[in-house]
Amino acid sequence: MNTHSNSEKVSRPRIKDKRQAILDAALKVFAEGGVNGVPMPALAEQAQVGTGTIYRYFSSKEALVNELFREQKRATSKRLYSGLDQTLPAKSLFAIVWQRMADFSRSDPDAYMFMELQDHRPYLDDESRALEKKVLQPIVERYRQLQHEGLFRSDVRPEVLMSMVWGAFVNLIRAERDGHLHLQQSDIDAAFNACWSLCTG
Repeated sequence: MNTHSNSEKVSRPRIKDKRQAILDAALKVFAEGGVNGVPMPALAEQAQVGTGTIYRYFSSKEALVNELFREQKRATSKRLYSGLDQTLPAKSLFAIVWQRMADFSRSDPDAYMFMELQDHRPYLDDESRALEKKVLQPIVERYRQLQHEGLFRSDVRPEVLMSMVWGAFVNLIRAERDGHLHLQQSDIDAAFNACWSLCTG
């Protein structure tokens, strides 16, 4: 009985590790090849598990993509927005978030690239889309508040303004990744000031 009990205790962390290994491998291979471009056997090889093992933890590719998306969405939100000193001027707060985005794109490129993928969008279920909306809503409300305070231009809806700023950042990082330019810190600062001017009109 004791031997059987010890065996069960040893097996539990292995199961947990395998699940996380699959998620970690999925992040890497999806960032490199896209969700649609990566077959499950390739993912299994990266995770160093059998293909059948993946389906023990995730019922389908869709289930895996959604679990990974939610994990990374929560981590990204925490990385970008946690611990902000709300007593700082709005421009200082935005500058901090902008720099955090730049640091994120460089320190964890797989996570950043996965979150920017478009081919995973059709896989997302209601829970994932609700989480995304929940994460974005406070940002939209902050833009709206700054419009009401007269700091941000009011001729553009806050959702549109936020999308324009995020789009500018994403394309800036993509241009560097594609080899069109090499970003220096002064470039990142200048791009922030340009986006701030866009918001303030």
